[in-house]
Amino acid sequence: MPAALISVIIPAYNAERYLPDAIDSVLAQTYPAGEIIVVDDGSSDGTPRVAERYGGRVHWLSQENQGSGAARNRGIAAARGELLAFLDADDLWVREKLAWQVAAMADEPRPEMVFGMVQQFVSPEIPEQSKHKLSYAPEPMAGHVAGAMLARRGVFERAGVFDTTLKAGEFIEWYMRVTDLGLKSVLLPQVLLQRRLHETNLGIQQRDSRLDYVRLVKAALDRRAQARAKAIPGTGKG
Repeated sequence: MPAALISVIIPAYNAERYLPDAIDSVLAQTYPAGEIIVVDDGSSDGTPRVAERYGGRVHWLSQENQGSGAARNRGIAAARGELLAFLDADDLWVREKLAWQVAAMADEPRPEMVFGMVQQFVSPEIPEQSKHKLSYAPEPMAGHVAGAMLARRGVFERAGVFDTTLKAGEFIEWYMRVTDLGLKSVLLPQVLLQRRLHETNLGIQQRDSRLDYVRLVKAALDRRAQARAKAIPGTGKG
C-alpha cells in the first residue's frame, strides 16, 4: 500500500505552542504519510506562521473559526489519499502509528477502520498547582477517537462527514453513524496516540457543550429505534 495514499488532517485553533510537536510526530513516522494538511480554524495567535517552518512538507488551509468538525471536513475535501488519518494539534503520534495501522488494513477480512490505544500525559509546562485541575487516567485506554484512527475514504462516503453544528463530540456522533452501518473496525493493542492534557484543552474550555453529547446520543437512539420499527412488519412507513 503506497505511502502516498495516506492523508493526515490536523485541525488547528490557536495552536502555536503545540502544533510543531504534532507535525513533527507525523513527519517522524516509520511509514511516511503522503500528505499533511493543516487547517487553521481562524486562529488569532501565531499558528499561521508555523507553516512557514515546514515549507512544502505541509499543505496549509485556513478558514474563519467554525470548529474542529468543520476544519476536519475541510481537510477531507482537500485530501488526495485513499486512507485518512486525523491528529489534534496538541497531541502526538508514536513513531510506528501508521505502520501498525497500514499492516492491519491488509489483514483479511480487510477492516474499514483501524484504531489503537491512547495514553494521556500532562504537558511538561503545566505548573504543579494547576495539575490538580486535569483529572485523567495515566494507563492506556481503548482509543475510539479521531487521533487514533486510520480510515478508508469510503467510510466517509457512506457515513458522511462530521456534524458541524456540534461544539464538542462531533467524532462520537460520526462514529455512532458508522456503527449503525455495521462497518468493520479493529482495535490494536499498541498505544498509537499520546493525548496531551493542558490548561487550554478544548474539552476543558467547552464544558458547557455537554448538551451536545445529550443531543447526539438521543439522535443515535432515535435512528436505531426507527431502524427497528422498519424491520418489524406493520410498524414501518411505506
